Order: sequence, then structure tokens, then C-alpha cells
Amino acid sequence: MAASKKQLKTCSNGHHFYKSSDCPTCPVCERENKTESGFLSLLSAPARRALEHNGITSLDQLSAYSEKEILQFHGMGPASLPKLRTALSEIGLAFKN
Repeated sequence: MAASKKQLKTCSNGHHFYKSSDCPTCPVCERENKTESGFLSLLSAPARRALEHNGITSLDQLSAYSEKEILQFHGMGPASLPKLRTALSEIGLAFKN
């Protein structure tokens, strides 16, 4: 198996980092922007970014979507759904049917 060659990249904030893929996400910015509380803190970084990218930053906003719609977001996987269901049910909400 060939070793992947990492490329030095620079984000818009001036952080330098190496990536072997075309993914533009800066790991330094990602650590700085990590949510410490709330339902978004329960999710993996790709799942959190998927919701944020689609303008979902609250459970009220999340409840306007069906599970099927959420799974269509790039970065969102089925492992995140139980965490989201629990967070919604704790405040009396649920996914749209």
C-alpha cells in the first residue's frame, strides 16, 4: 500500500497544517471552534459541521427536519441519530415525521 503524501496547507486564519486529502478543514480552527456544551458537543466534528453548515444550531431548528433529511447532510451518519433523538426528547421535541 502506498503511503499518502501530506501537503502543507494554510487556512484563512494563517494556521499551517498538513493534510493528505482535499479536505480544507483546519485542525487548529476546529479545536478552537469546538462546542463545549449543548447538543452539538455530543457529536463528532463532521456531524457537527454538517448541522452547522445547514444552519442548524438549536434543537428547535433540528426538530423541523426528519431523520431521513438529516442523514442526507454530508458528514452526518447513523451513529449520530440516537444522540440527537435523546437530546430532542429531553426537551419534549422529536424529529419531523
